[in-house]
Amino acid sequence: MKIGKYPIILDDVVLDFPFHNAGKTTIQKQFLSLFKGNNKKWFRALAGIDLRIKKGSVVGIIGDNGAGKSTLLRVIGGIYRPDRGRVIVDGKVILLASLGLGFSNDLPGRENIYLTGGLIGMSEEEIAGKEQDIIEFSGLNNFIDAPLRTYSSGMRARLGFSIACHSKPEILLLDEVFSVGDYEFRRKSKQKILEMVEGETTVVVVSHSIQTLEEICDRIIYIENGKILMSTSKKYAIELYKRK
Repeated sequence: MKIGKYPIILDDVVLDFPFHNAGKTTIQKQFLSLFKGNNKKWFRALAGIDLRIKKGSVVGIIGDNGAGKSTLLRVIGGIYRPDRGRVIVDGKVILLASLGLGFSNDLPGRENIYLTGGLIGMSEEEIAGKEQDIIEFSGLNNFIDAPLRTYSSGMRARLGFSIACHSKPEILLLDEVFSVGDYEFRRKSKQKILEMVEGETTVVVVSHSIQTLEEICDRIIYIENGKILMSTSKKYAIELYKRK
């Protein structure tokens, strides 16, 4: 199927998660449960999501904690497989959560650039050619050879975002990345996203920062209890969310 102008398509996507009982489960209880059938309780994390996202657009996702924002992002990123429905994603995808891209705490920042860059499909030569640009954009010149375990959450986010952007993804998924950065990081990041969109990168952002989303997004999706309540108007999605 040729995707055309919609690199992200979701049709009637449903995803269920099991409830986990609080407290400890003994080995005896686990063994007995094998003979009791499937009596797990489930909750619907995503309920019939229909979505089309245009190429080269910046789309924000808002909603309360537990509404399904991050779950939706991970379905798009291929981390979760839906129980029902269709997910079609056309292009190189990078999912960046607030604390990075799967860094190693024992390695210094510089070596994490090569480790993470390799994991997301960059060649060693490509990483070497962009190493200094990545470091300068992150603003971590004085800390790049320190172990990652000494980095704050904001420093990790800056490094992860810089690696992700310089890998030239066709689809960039950001989960609360802006919540851990300082003002300068957020300013640079927003400017970088706008530059990437001009190059036809598609960006999907989960954030509680309404101001940030208003500034950079073409469209904002409001999700509640796993359902999209508003996806056609940025203005009304924000108004609906604020009335909660």
